[in-house]
Amino acid sequence: MPDATVRTSGASVQLAADYYHGYSVVGLLAVIGVLFVAVAFGAGRLLRPVAPTPEKLLTYECGVDPVGEGWAHTQVRYYVYAFLYVIFAVDSVFLFPWATVFAAPGFGAATLVEMFVFLGFLAVGLLYAWKKGVLEWT
Repeated sequence: MPDATVRTSGASVQLAADYYHGYSVVGLLAVIGVLFVAVAFGAGRLLRPVAPTPEKLLTYECGVDPVGEGWAHTQVRYYVYAFLYVIFAVDSVFLFPWATVFAAPGFGAATLVEMFVFLGFLAVGLLYAWKKGVLEWT
C-alpha cells in the first residue's frame, strides 16, 4: 500500500511540474519583454542630447503659441459616440467568422438563431441609447 501512495504523489508532482512549466514560459517571456522595454528606454535616455531651453519647455500645440490655460471642457457625447462606434465595430468583426460557420454544412439553423440573438442584444443596446437621448447631437 505505501508503494501506491508514492506513485500517486510522484504522478501529482509530475503533473504540477508540467502545469507550472507552462506558466514559467509565459513568465519568462514577460520578464524578457519588460527587460527589452527597460533597456530601450535606458538607451534612449543615455544617448539623447540634453539641451533644455525655455522654448523647448513650452507646451507645443501644432506650431501655435499656447494662450490661456491648458484646461478645456469637452463634451461627454464625443466619448459616447466613440464608445458606440467601438461596440458596433467589434461586433461587426464577429459577423465574418459567423458567415464562414453559417456556410458549413450542418450549422445553418443553430448559427442563424444564435446570430439573431446576438443582433437582438445589439438592437436592445442601441434602443436603450436612443431612448436615453444619447444619439441626439443638440
